[in-house]
Amino acid sequence: MNTSEYVNNIIGDIRTRGNDALKFYSEKFDGYSGDFKVNEEEFDEAEKLIPYEDIKVIERTYERIYDNHKKQIYPDIFSFKNSSMYGIIYKPIKRIGEYIPGSKPLPSTVMMITAPAKIAGVKEIVLTSAPLKNKLNPHVLYIAKFLGISEVYKIGGIQAIAAMAYGIGMKKVDKIFGPGNTYVNEAKRQVYGIVGIDGLYGPSEICVLADNDANPEYILSDLRSQLEHGETSKSWIVTTNPKFMEYAKDKKIEVMVFDSIEKCIECVNDLAPEHLEIMVKEPMGIIDRVENAGAIYIGDYTPVPSCDYFTGVNHLLPTGRTAKFSSALTVTDFMKKTSFAYNSRKDFMENRYLGMRLADIENMEFHRKSMEVRE
Repeated sequence: MNTSEYVNNIIGDIRTRGNDALKFYSEKFDGYSGDFKVNEEEFDEAEKLIPYEDIKVIERTYERIYDNHKKQIYPDIFSFKNSSMYGIIYKPIKRIGEYIPGSKPLPSTVMMITAPAKIAGVKEIVLTSAPLKNKLNPHVLYIAKFLGISEVYKIGGIQAIAAMAYGIGMKKVDKIFGPGNTYVNEAKRQVYGIVGIDGLYGPSEICVLADNDANPEYILSDLRSQLEHGETSKSWIVTTNPKFMEYAKDKKIEVMVFDSIEKCIECVNDLAPEHLEIMVKEPMGIIDRVENAGAIYIGDYTPVPSCDYFTGVNHLLPTGRTAKFSSALTVTDFMKKTSFAYNSRKDFMENRYLGMRLADIENMEFHRKSMEVRE
């Protein structure tokens, strides 16, 4: 049985049997058989486990993430002509779900999703994560409480995605956000259309574009940093410096050497990496030629981990070459764009012939009648 069939069978069973199936798979995969919803006592217990210095780190980090993202807010856009008005109205998604991996908890991801959601105006936020030894990670729980997320569930994996999408054990959400393993990604793919999804985040990727002036120690540390995410993570260095071939001794690091920066850039655009570090003598002259990257980080003091955590830019990024057509998570991912139009009578009467002729071309009789009947 392939992954798609396997995931489909579990989602189908949960849809059919509801809470009974949810409990079955939670016990099977997570070894958990208790209540799913986190109660106040659990929030309080988590808060007591957080060192004071961690609380200050969380507060300062969230402040930086929030400040960076609030610059992304879009006002409604309108244009006016002949007393008519046209434009786009932005409305927040009402209810979202956050999936936070439980096997290797990522408390920072809670902040990365919640900050733009709150800026967009999302009113209802649900968080799901798999319990370890019957409990959620205390940092994840503390951050959820700190950010005002009271609806948190101890559900992981495929079953968490199904629960949020179909409203099993909770009210269904409108869109699901967050990274996960192969099974979680496949579950997100299968429920797309029932709910929205932010994207399918695959194995983590880092690509370093380097010339002869790049610092080898910095680069090696950065390449290794993203390999911590798992065995399938990708780590590339694209360079004009053949000395970096020695990094190929680490079989997890792929080294590509070219005779010009132009060819390096072509390679980078083909890879479309999740994270791209540009470590060359004049990096600002290269940015415009990089067409495909989830995120671009410039210079010796912008390693990927700094942006994973504290710079304030979002770390939910397209992977697997999807940066060729998709983007980093932003405030607008939590908003719907509604087209708006108001025609004045004068503008409509002067221009309806355009629509009437197009209706004739497309053989749409009643489209034409709808415009023609007005006086």
